Amino acid sequence: MSPETLAMGTSVVESPTVRRSLRLGIAGPVGVGKSSLIATICRALSNDFQIGVITNDIYTDEDARFLRSEGVLPEDRIRAVETGACPHTAIRDDVTTNLLAVEDLERDFAPLDLVLVESGGDNLTATFSPALVDAQIFVLDVAGGGDVARKGGPGIARADLLVINKVDLAPYVGVDVERMVADGQEARAGAPVLALSRTRPETIAELSAWLRWMVAQHVSGNHVPQDPGPMAPHFHADEEGSGYVHQHGTEAHDHH
Repeated sequence: MSPETLAMGTSVVESPTVRRSLRLGIAGPVGVGKSSLIATICRALSNDFQIGVITNDIYTDEDARFLRSEGVLPEDRIRAVETGACPHTAIRDDVTTNLLAVEDLERDFAPLDLVLVESGGDNLTATFSPALVDAQIFVLDVAGGGDVARKGGPGIARADLLVINKVDLAPYVGVDVERMVADGQEARAGAPVLALSRTRPETIAELSAWLRWMVAQHVSGNHVPQDPGPMAPHFHADEEGSGYVHQHGTEAHDHH
């Protein structure tokens, strides 16, 4: 599949040449392999691009420590943000902490070509603010179930690229990858979907080609970040089994 095919549906308009890095958000539920995806990207592209990473965890820097231990980048190019709140709050509602971290990284290692911002694990409604990132990848994995892609939601439907990860595990979890990809394409109105496994070089090559294309579009000024819209209302459980409904884009938070 060509980068142009993967990029189908991306808006292209004329604008001045962009001089800062492409800021790329990586979101998806817990355990789908966001950190491993970032490690894969860094291994594939770090010889050709100057890359930095910002990770998000609620109370720890575990994802940043994992990436440093993998040796995919110099350690000081991997920085952690502890959100202290719902993961999507720091990527959508108040991006200040993440934005400052990105800008510090860009200043310290200028010029960077690509900064990857990893969200904490979240649900299918998670989206990044265009004030923080220029483009977004949403990640699912086959272990989460073959039906997840067709459930849609803002994260699946509106990201620039949907990655279905760990496809090498599909035979062991009873998932039809072709069907899952087709469901994702339908949920995304034909926008690009990539089946990926870090053990299959041809899929990494497809991802790398899309990323190179996206960087080139950004540098040439032909990519304009799109606002994916507010997250859908969603429920936060607590330890007692109750919780609250969180509605973004309004002042209301219904507590139970």
